[in-house]
Order: sequence, then C-alpha cells, then structure tokens
Amino acid sequence: MISKSQSVGRRKSALCRLASLLALLTAATGAAAAELTFAVHPVLPQQRTLQVYQPLTDYLAQATGQQIKLVTSSNFLTHWQMVKRGGYDLVLDGPHFTDYRAQKMGYTVLAKLPDVVSYTLVANDEQMILEPAELVGKTIATTASPAIGALRLVEIYPNPLRQPVIVETPDSEQAAEMAVQGKVAAAMIPAPLVGRYPSLTTVTTTEQLPSPGISASPAVSPELQQALRQALLNAPNDPAGRKALEALNAPLLEAADNKSFQGLERLLEGIWGY
Repeated sequence: MISKSQSVGRRKSALCRLASLLALLTAATGAAAAELTFAVHPVLPQQRTLQVYQPLTDYLAQATGQQIKLVTSSNFLTHWQMVKRGGYDLVLDGPHFTDYRAQKMGYTVLAKLPDVVSYTLVANDEQMILEPAELVGKTIATTASPAIGALRLVEIYPNPLRQPVIVETPDSEQAAEMAVQGKVAAAMIPAPLVGRYPSLTTVTTTEQLPSPGISASPAVSPELQQALRQALLNAPNDPAGRKALEALNAPLLEAADNKSFQGLERLLEGIWGY
C-alpha cells in the first residue's frame, strides 16, 4: 500500500521530469529557430549585393525552414576582418577566402558558383594601352587587398621599382566606372564584368580560378549543412530556386567540396593578419 507521503513524492518526481522535458523541448525549438547569418563578399556595391543575393537567401530559408539573414560588407578590408573572426554561419566568397576558412577555421564547402573566374586588366579606349608595362606610373583602380583583383595586380607588377599607382575602390563596378569616366587609366575587374563596358579595352587576363564558393561554419550542424547543400544543388528544380539563379545570372550551382579550393589560400601569403 502506498502512503500519502510516497504518493506526493511520486507526483513531485513526475512533475520534475515533465519540467525537464519541456525545458529540453524549448531549448531545441529555440536552437532550430536561431537565425543564421549569410555573408557575401563585396565584389558588387553593397545595395546591389543585397538585390542579387536576397533571392538566394530567401530560397535557402524556404527550403530548410531556417531563418537566414543576408549580411554585406562595405569593402574588402572590413570583410577580411570578419573572415578572421569567423563571424558568419554561411559565406559566399572568393576562392582564396573559401580555402582559408576551410583550412584554418573548419568551414565546409557546400557548393560553388558555376565555371571558373579570372580577372582582367582593362583600360579606357582613349588611353591606347596594349601592354601592362605601359601602365607603370599610371593609375589603376581595383578593390583593396586582400581582394583577388589587388592580389593579381601584385603578380603582374612584381618589381617594386616599376609599379602603377593603385586607386582602391569599395567594389569592382566602381573601379570599372572610374576607368570608363577617365578618372583612372585602367581597372582590374572580374572578367565577367568586362562585357558590360564596351569602351574598355582588355590589356591582359589572369589565369582562371574556381568561381566563388559557399561554405558553412562548423557551428552549423551536419544535418543542416546537408539540407543546405541539397537545396543549393536542387535550385534549378524549384521555382524559388530558379528565381535565385536568375538574380545570380547563373544556370545552376555546382557541387564542390573543400578540395575544390585546396591550395588557394596561398594567395593571402604576405597579407596583414594572415
């Protein structure tokens, strides 16, 4: 026979177990609802970056049921500081930054933009410049180091006594516009942008690198990483995914992993904070 005190004790024990279970469920729900940050490198002007990448952010949120916030930086110096802090859950970034995160910070590459990308040194038609050597002592606009454009210029002009005058810009579009307007003699911009500026002449084009990759922080669970990867690769088969690809001007997103970018962090050697 169970005494009154035993009965009360059992009820208290059951209530404690129920309270513990509710606390666990509440914590799990809170974790699932936690907002992820999705950062995109500042190749485009900040407002333009928001326009181009918000549809992809919305699609990933819809596909995974996860709240995701798009984050942009005003320039590459600010972006580099945040790279080193590991302050983002998801990042779409250039190949050297993508490899840096994978090698140094435990990020996992989920996918990449299609094809490869190179950088092109372009000059205003009126400058009549055909060789990089003709730009020694003249102005070249480019995004600030450690953006790929600036790093590639260092490779083109290795002699410290024969250098162009570098004019730093927040993004590649502004660099191109300065060349078009004759404010600088030339600009270093991603090759895909060249076709938008018919008044600019190609001086030289660098070797190709993998297009920017999308990687996830180790703070993102393996299950959520897999869901994000599947959503990225399935984008052409979903109406919201197709809208995102249209904004990116891309037919699809390609499968990729950490090996796709291996060795490219070497481009950051010699950069402050590397």
